[in-house]
Amino acid sequence: MTFKELIALRRSHRKFTADEVAPDDLSLILRAALMSPTSKSCRSWQFVVVDDPVRLRQIADAKSMGGQFLAEAPLAVVVLGDGNTDDCWIEDCSIAAFAMQLQAADLGLATCWVQMRGRGTTDGESAEAIVRGVLGIPDNLRVLCVVAVGHPAEERKPQNEERLKWENVHIDLFSSND
Repeated sequence: MTFKELIALRRSHRKFTADEVAPDDLSLILRAALMSPTSKSCRSWQFVVVDDPVRLRQIADAKSMGGQFLAEAPLAVVVLGDGNTDDCWIEDCSIAAFAMQLQAADLGLATCWVQMRGRGTTDGESAEAIVRGVLGIPDNLRVLCVVAVGHPAEERKPQNEERLKWENVHIDLFSSND
């Protein structure tokens, strides 16, 4: 498959089969994250692989909306960054998370990014604090997101090329379409 095909086929999935992710596939997914570019080669990200159903349920409950499907995922990778050593931790972690998603897609696996930074429960508890407590994450590390990984339970159509918003691309100067 070409990269052009891969990027069109990579879609977010929130429903997974009960099949486990093969250890070799997980290793390749983590390898992609560890090889992702970082600002000044800081590599200050950390990754926690979670496959325990109890912990997955607790992480799913860390935010009021948008993460409940994590409880049914066979595994998830929590993406962490050290804001004390890397002022670009958000960008570096984002690149690593997307590298994992691309590698998973190349392996025929499904993923979905679940935002945790800046999210929380309706009673005001931060998702980051909940995830930190569930996994014993030290205070110097920030939780950016959780990437759910598994075998897709349903097929998704590729991105529709006709819906690309080329009007959002500007050359040399920003031009208003008004």
